[in-house]
Amino acid sequence: MSLRDYLHEKAEESRHNETIGYLIIIIGSIFFVGGTIETVVVSENPKWFLFIPYEITEGISSLVGLAFNLVGLVLLTLGIVLCIHYALERSWYIAELHKAQSHEIEKMKERKRKKKIKVK
Repeated sequence: MSLRDYLHEKAEESRHNETIGYLIIIIGSIFFVGGTIETVVVSENPKWFLFIPYEITEGISSLVGLAFNLVGLVLLTLGIVLCIHYALERSWYIAELHKAQSHEIEKMKERKRKKKIKVK
């Protein structure tokens, strides 16, 4: 396996992992919206911490809503971090791939020059 093939495979792997990061963001937003809706529907006047509603009552539904909110925020944060990490990794692989490819092109041009010189 050549360096160019290896870099191409790693760039594809990073692209795949970035897609998984986007899916984690979607799952996190679904959990967050679900928890918010559940908390707002169950309690008449919930308390707010920044943009997160919470209401501690005797029922388990308020705890489930708060858990959904927290899990949603964690998944959103994790997904964003993963997307940024793998996008940077992929851009590094692509830059290295361009360097390797330009090096191979220079070698081919040098071979053509040598052949032209031998023919004359």
